[in-house]
Amino acid sequence: MTTRILPAAGDADAARALSALLGQLPDAEPAAPLPDSGALLDTLARLAAGSVDELPEVVLVHERIGPVPALDLIREVALRFPAVGVVLLSSDTGPALFSAAMDSGARGLIGLPPSYEELAARVQAAAQWSAGVRRHLGRPADAPGGPGGRVVTVAGAKGGVGATLTAVQFALAAAAAGRRTVLVDMDLQAGDVGSYLDVQFRRSIADLAGIHDISPRVLQDAVYDDRTGLALLLAPAEGERGEEVDDRAARHVVTALRGRYELVVVDCGTQVTGANAAVVEMADTAVLVTTPDVVCVRAAKRMVRMWERLQVRKAEDTAMVVNRWSKHTEIQPSLIEKITKTRVAKTPVPAAFKELQPVVDAGRLQDLDNRSAVKQALWTVAGELGLLAAPADPAGAAGAQAALPGRDAAGGGRGSGAAVAVRGTGPVARLRRGGGDRGSLGPWPRRGREG
Repeated sequence: MTTRILPAAGDADAARALSALLGQLPDAEPAAPLPDSGALLDTLARLAAGSVDELPEVVLVHERIGPVPALDLIREVALRFPAVGVVLLSSDTGPALFSAAMDSGARGLIGLPPSYEELAARVQAAAQWSAGVRRHLGRPADAPGGPGGRVVTVAGAKGGVGATLTAVQFALAAAAAGRRTVLVDMDLQAGDVGSYLDVQFRRSIADLAGIHDISPRVLQDAVYDDRTGLALLLAPAEGERGEEVDDRAARHVVTALRGRYELVVVDCGTQVTGANAAVVEMADTAVLVTTPDVVCVRAAKRMVRMWERLQVRKAEDTAMVVNRWSKHTEIQPSLIEKITKTRVAKTPVPAAFKELQPVVDAGRLQDLDNRSAVKQALWTVAGELGLLAAPADPAGAAGAQAALPGRDAAGGGRGSGAAVAVRGTGPVARLRRGGGDRGSLGPWPRRGREG
């Protein structure tokens, strides 16, 4: 995702220094500096004549711009081009100028001479604001290109249902479809994403918890670029460090990630903490994984109800994935959907642990064979959830669906299990008996592996 930056500086030396610094920013596309206010306004007007998306995300205004004074120029840009984030560069960073710049419509203030960290942070914040405005002006929320990627959380109804497996396969499917994807392990005390992908890395999400201004360089140091094409932000190796990641830190980290990636997949584990509850609340898509047995379906309903009580997520806004399903299962997806009031994915994931055991034991989940029924089902679910291509790109979506492993007539019909009738005996009858809850469910540069 590229951030387009248009600088305007009347001083030639300042313009050269600013261009050199902007050239170091990752995923940035800086234009040549404009010499005066007239050139800036004319350029923006010419770009806006095409469409809002032609405008740069960020405009940098130097304090010595002319002939229109910097604050007046910022006010003019903010009024005429509200989808552009304007940042002022000034040698005065006092509260009086900061307040005046904000009143004029600036999205940030950078001191002169600018430092790399401050410039990167202010540019990223302004670009995210610009992307949000453009979404409200009609750009699809999930459209790729530009800051503001999609966040998908995956949680388990209880331990051992396959939430981490699901999150990993969702991320692998999206990366294979060409989407720039980061996989975050938010199971802070017992995260196993690194074990599933045979990754050891000294940095974790806990290292970002105490940082109030997460710059691209800081994020780069904490994220591991895996050979699978995924970026990984792992849980801390020492479980007690998970307490360092509170809800504020979780929101801050995920916001920084969605500014750099098209898709952020978060493994939230099975316990509700302040951190993962905050991420579920801010997610575009929340997935809950369950297995079709009495205890687990009760746990799924308990989790959904807890999210509703905490005002984290409504049941109807939750996507349910049924793992370890077979056509002989007493509890079918249609009943789970009725009981939990969630939206159950059309494609259930079959019970086929023999396919998984070799790669799970080896910690090489990325090597799961394309013919695996489990992999085919999970990648199909990823397509159902829109993770393989942006909704605004029908051709890309079709291509991504065609790229699913083992995609054929047999694989495509696996979702029909969701409509299988439920027999009235056995565990189903136990679910329906009794009252109350107990009786019914009712491109960063790639880095090498570190020890």
